[in-house]
Amino acid sequence: MISRTRVKICGITRVEDAVAAVEAGADALGLVFYEPSPRYIDMESARDICEAVAPFVTLTGLFVNHNRATVCRVLERLPLGLLQFHGEESESECSQYGVPYIKAVRVRSRDDIVSANAAYATSQGILVDSYKQGVAGGTGETFDWSLIPETCTKPLILAGGLNTANVRNAIARVRPYAVDVSGGVEQSKGVKDHAKINQFIKEVSRGGNE
Repeated sequence: MISRTRVKICGITRVEDAVAAVEAGADALGLVFYEPSPRYIDMESARDICEAVAPFVTLTGLFVNHNRATVCRVLERLPLGLLQFHGEESESECSQYGVPYIKAVRVRSRDDIVSANAAYATSQGILVDSYKQGVAGGTGETFDWSLIPETCTKPLILAGGLNTANVRNAIARVRPYAVDVSGGVEQSKGVKDHAKINQFIKEVSRGGNE
């Protein structure tokens, strides 16, 4: 039985947003190293954020079909505690770094989730996100939560279009291990709204108690 739903605030690009998220109670922060993303962060800015984050918060690096050299270069310079793969990376590619990882799945059918749950045996969890052609993530759109099977053996992280208005219902319905939000707590792409972060985490707690 999960005692509470964990929260990851993704797409952090500014130190002040990282600090606000941690103070609000976030369990993890996501740093996006995928250059086409509007929430992409360079190494220097990422290092500043890592240095500002308090202990016991998991710094997560998001990658999309990056080569090994690039991921290793990031890991050499930043104290990431978790990797998040959003591309077509195989299980062996995800696990080769000796760092815990989660695998994202862009959901079109129930089988997408079932297959990923089986294929990524070494993962720490499966992140389920909305599918949109040509977009690796951060669509700002929800998907049909009824597609999520109850038989997942891996911790489930729910993403895709979550915000302060729907996360409470999402948690009550899906009962995920964690939720992942980016655009739903922003004032503009890559710039977080601190009031929304606080409200989002309060709604998560309320959803877990229903």
